[in-house]
Amino acid sequence: MTGTTFRSYLDRMTLVPAIRDAIERRDASRFCHAVLPAVSRTFAISIKALPGALGQAVLDAYLLCRIADTVEDAPAMSPEVKAALFDDFVAAFDAPDALARFLAGVQSLRGDEAHLALTLNSDLVLTHFAQLPSATQSIVRKWVTEMVVGMRKFVLLYPHGIRIQSIEEYKEYCYYVAGTVGYMLTDLWHQHSSSISARRYAILRERCRAFAEALQTVNILKDVAVDVEKENSIYVPEELLRAHGSTHSRILAPELIAKNREALSQLIQLAWHDLEEARNYLLLIPRRAVSIRLFCILPLLLAYATLRDLVQSTAMLRPGGTVKISRREVKSLLMTGAMLVMSNAGVRWLVARVRRRAFELGFA
Repeated sequence: MTGTTFRSYLDRMTLVPAIRDAIERRDASRFCHAVLPAVSRTFAISIKALPGALGQAVLDAYLLCRIADTVEDAPAMSPEVKAALFDDFVAAFDAPDALARFLAGVQSLRGDEAHLALTLNSDLVLTHFAQLPSATQSIVRKWVTEMVVGMRKFVLLYPHGIRIQSIEEYKEYCYYVAGTVGYMLTDLWHQHSSSISARRYAILRERCRAFAEALQTVNILKDVAVDVEKENSIYVPEELLRAHGSTHSRILAPELIAKNREALSQLIQLAWHDLEEARNYLLLIPRRAVSIRLFCILPLLLAYATLRDLVQSTAMLRPGGTVKISRREVKSLLMTGAMLVMSNAGVRWLVARVRRRAFELGFA
């Protein structure tokens, strides 16, 4: 970014002071820590539980994935431009000229300011990432590259906006954008935690894809309308909609809301199944790996609570609608999850309780 462009960019944004200050100072560490809660409050809380190089690895990996996701979701950008940006993004791990092309190419992005700030300052994330041990970098790079390869495939396959056609295609898409994260995290757990033996690592790897894809499916279900209206993307398979008398083009039609809700049933059942596998994944993490268990429990509990409410709702199928649990419940789950995370029986009790009804402690 040239000095003039950089100043113009800052002047356009109403960023929180910590992010703005880190950008002005070109302070990679401060930027990564400041921008994280602006792009994901949930994972900002979870990542704080992870120590040292493991915490930094997951922080940087999450930000790299969000950068790729921001490019994928840009509705006004042509698929050919996105594909070229994906190529440059992957190459930027090694090649300064590719990074320069990527930074130049994303100047035209529009949208949420925090995600724009992150993407336009990808060089700071890569600078922070380069400080990690080489073996850790290799794990993150492998799985981020796999994710980007899948995103590239789908934006080219659907040049006028992603329109998932079948359950099988839906599962493939979720593997690329979420399952890869499950594998990456599990590889990092094994590398950085002496508590996770080779045998336990192999067991966790059998369930790690479901852990990540469960969270992805819940997010897709709660944000059907948001994805249609803001990103021009529909992830609900066309075959499910047609089986219930609807289509992608009518997914938000008021007169078809009951049929469209019925079409979500199979995805809801898939989410419940994967959440059970995700719960089992958490329970299989050794109690000695307390920080990793803490990282996993909040997003898992939030997904259970969101899916519970989603089953009773049609808000996600109405223009401008979404399904969101209360801040009081988020706070309650954060506190109670942290207290019970070391007890498998306690986690099972809490999950079962959250599935039935809202879990809210009596805060003053």
